[in-house]
Amino acid sequence: MGYALMSVDKTSMTIFRDTARAGILAGIEKGWSGYVWLLKILIPISFLTVLLDYSGLIQQMDFLLAPVMKLINMPAAAAIPLVVGMLTGIYGGIAAMIVLPFSINQMTLIAIFLLISHNLIQEGMVQGRSGLSPLKATVIRLVASIVTVIAVAQFMDLQPDVSTAVAFYPQVQKTLWEVIQKWGISTFFLIIKIFLIVMALMIALCLMKAFDIIPFLVKILKPFLKIMGLDERVGLLWLTAVVFGIAYGAAVIVEESKEGNFSAEELERLHISIGINHSMVEDPTLFASLGLSAFWLWIPRVITAIVAVYLFNIWKKWLDRGNRPVSPI
Repeated sequence: MGYALMSVDKTSMTIFRDTARAGILAGIEKGWSGYVWLLKILIPISFLTVLLDYSGLIQQMDFLLAPVMKLINMPAAAAIPLVVGMLTGIYGGIAAMIVLPFSINQMTLIAIFLLISHNLIQEGMVQGRSGLSPLKATVIRLVASIVTVIAVAQFMDLQPDVSTAVAFYPQVQKTLWEVIQKWGISTFFLIIKIFLIVMALMIALCLMKAFDIIPFLVKILKPFLKIMGLDERVGLLWLTAVVFGIAYGAAVIVEESKEGNFSAEELERLHISIGINHSMVEDPTLFASLGLSAFWLWIPRVITAIVAVYLFNIWKKWLDRGNRPVSPI
């Protein structure tokens, strides 16, 4: 009897170790692959942004960019990381942002905008294949970004403040070589931070997947899903997007949305929510590594996602009411 129990315990421990090992190895492999891919975006975009700023072209574009940026309480130069981030992703936006002279508050607003509206083309295609048209998904995210940034800006002092500007921005640009040297040093330390963050997160996420923890977490998060205005049936899709992001979680999101027999409204609500509020672990953490407040990086997006879904529900009810057949008298 005792021998049998010991044998069972040994087998269980072996299975546990093998599962953990597989999860860790998968996390390292995916983390390294993702890290290399990100560096291919971050380094060239960061370098080109430094050259663009050094050339003075950004200052010359002020008259074109200032009116649009003024609407969302940002300097004209903020258009560069915003456009880059919307087209490439969070890392491209960060790469462009860190080499420009923004205050901490200005960086926070840029971060909030990009946390909602980044990688719009690729993620729009994923959303288009799993329940919400790419155009509608993109418009909703852009509107949510603008509204959220305008709201948050009311709580911030956005006057230029050299003391709170990014520490590694080359304040005195004597020669192009000096600028490139300072860029190289700041980028080196940033990519080390990013490496540690990406590897740790991917290992943790792969372990969660290996031990099948995600479905269990969905049950725990049922009350929170209700607050978000979502049905428990879409819990796995929501959790996948919130933890992995839309791009990294694309395979799960697309396949599950096809096989889950969800209604069109369930998927629309889901995509409105995750379009605004996804990758809640990795993306805000990367901005937090620059010294930005965790509160502004996490909370506004959650609130905006909740409000957006409830507004969608109100709009749907109004449409249903208008389409009801008139009772004969």
